[in-house]
Amino acid sequence: MTNASHKMTSRAEAPLADGRRERSRSSRTKIVAAMLDLVGKGDVAPSAARVAEVAGVGLRSVFRHFDDMDELYREMGEVIAAQVMPIILEPPSGASWKEKLFDIADRRAVVFETILPYRISANLKRFQSPYLMQDYRRMLRLESDSTEAHLPVSVKADVVGTRSLNVILSFQTWRLLRHDQELPFEDAKAVVRRLLSDAMSGMPED
Repeated sequence: MTNASHKMTSRAEAPLADGRRERSRSSRTKIVAAMLDLVGKGDVAPSAARVAEVAGVGLRSVFRHFDDMDELYREMGEVIAAQVMPIILEPPSGASWKEKLFDIADRRAVVFETILPYRISANLKRFQSPYLMQDYRRMLRLESDSTEAHLPVSVKADVVGTRSLNVILSFQTWRLLRHDQELPFEDAKAVVRRLLSDAMSGMPED
């Protein structure tokens, strides 16, 4: 093949390759969107077949893009994390550590409400998934570390008291109030603030 004909063939193949890549990206995006949609609407354990149906792709397409459901959960988690991590990582406002914890409580109410169905879904699967179990423990550490970072040394010395603050501000407490007890958002938020106020009332100011 001459150099001229080789270049012409390469130019002809390029649009085809670009088109395949674009279709592949489109299918992957649709699959992740379908997973998010199903879980967000209450299907906490959607099957691959159901994801494929909602995405409008074949079942084989799901496993062509994702080796297993674990990988799909991982990508779903990355989408959710991109939404909430800026809120989590923003320094809390308040002149005292107690005011900062109230601000953390209010922010977590928003974050936990956003991730509620997705965390419930992941919790159902984590005992069969090393990745999801690892991610669960990572989130627990993030919750406790971001709370304890604002506690004075005198409060941290009270190990039981510190752990009680972590429980009050945890996702599990929010899930209990919103999902299990079915409290409205504002009522659940008020309960958390009341628990937090009572727990901090006997703690030193600094």
